[in-house]
Amino acid sequence: MVALPINLQNLLRHRTVESERIEYKAAWNPDAIIRTLCAFANDFENLGGGYIIIGQDCDASGRPVAPPAGLAESQIDKIQRELLAACQQIRPPYFPSLTICEVDERKLIVLHAPGGMHRPYTAPSSVSSRHKTWHYYIRRYSSTVEARGDCEQELLSLTANVPFDDRMARQAQVSDLSKPLMLAYLQEVGSALADYANELSVEDLGRQMNVVDGPSECPCPKNVGLMFFSETPERFFPYTQIDVVWFPDGPGGDHFDEKIFKGPLARITREALGYIERNYLHQTVLKHPDRAEATRVWNFPYAAIEEAVVNAVYHRSYQEREPIEVRIMPDEILVLSYPGPDRSIKLADWIAGHAACRRYRNRRIGDFLKELGLTEGRATGVPKILKAMAANGSPPPQFDADDNRRACLVRLPVHYLARR
Repeated sequence: MVALPINLQNLLRHRTVESERIEYKAAWNPDAIIRTLCAFANDFENLGGGYIIIGQDCDASGRPVAPPAGLAESQIDKIQRELLAACQQIRPPYFPSLTICEVDERKLIVLHAPGGMHRPYTAPSSVSSRHKTWHYYIRRYSSTVEARGDCEQELLSLTANVPFDDRMARQAQVSDLSKPLMLAYLQEVGSALADYANELSVEDLGRQMNVVDGPSECPCPKNVGLMFFSETPERFFPYTQIDVVWFPDGPGGDHFDEKIFKGPLARITREALGYIERNYLHQTVLKHPDRAEATRVWNFPYAAIEEAVVNAVYHRSYQEREPIEVRIMPDEILVLSYPGPDRSIKLADWIAGHAACRRYRNRRIGDFLKELGLTEGRATGVPKILKAMAANGSPPPQFDADDNRRACLVRLPVHYLARR
């Protein structure tokens, strides 16, 4: 049994985890639960798996009700024994982490089922049946369904195709992880694991946070663990950095200032955004002779810059040796990252802010950024940029990518009053 790496109340209220990644079960139902575990392990959309909360019932709209139904103390051991046996029937065997929680004096079992490393997985339609049939299961919205036809073929094509951020870093050691960074993260997100994390070794803590994997005699950190909890992730992923460049005379001028941010992803994201806000954002006040209220606008709205930079951190490829570059000029800000949007997204839909990402490049990075409140995911970045620019009265932003999707460029024009 392990502690949840996220805040339970946030989980119950869908604050950091989408409803399609959460399944509520008022009671122990092995058939339905094993099928859902199989679907989370297959992680068809690369969302990062999901959570099953046993003992928590929900209303007709899928929202948890309070107080929860809860589980009797005598049931908990029995459920754990049966769960162990049932998980061995998943092919290949798959075992979620299990946490016993208490809400409103009621006992709950929370199963954390991250995306599996050996997909595709199959599960029996009935655990207790003597003559079992195994099927592939995936998540469709908030339901677990059998993968058939094209969906089954697409799932099979994902065999052993684990996103880069969720793979083990064979070139690194567990000692490359920073325990103070891990403790600070748990404290910030309000995880119950923070209460006793200091007593655990780095390896044990990393396993509970799912950033360490491998056998006990040769454990390895995962790439996402090094990205967030190593002081020098650029040692393992060259050019994991954000370059902020100021061109006072435009890109054709002879002078420019450059500041490079290196370190854990969450830290450099916040430091780069803070640096831009302090040094390059200013408010213009225009007084009117016919009324008392003045017009106040920003040269660039901070919310739009934040979304553009965080999206670049979230969606860039860490296998490419190219930094995220923020180019600031008097008349515009450019945010450049590599590569561009996935080919499943039509460029016209992306530019219009109507794109729905089918499969995320970095499922684990997204989880950590959501927990820290830096992103929401679910393809909301472009609509938020459009909304922030419109609210400030700025010209509309521009989104660009070449036909080969080699790069992603976000262009934020300056407000015309600030230019004047």
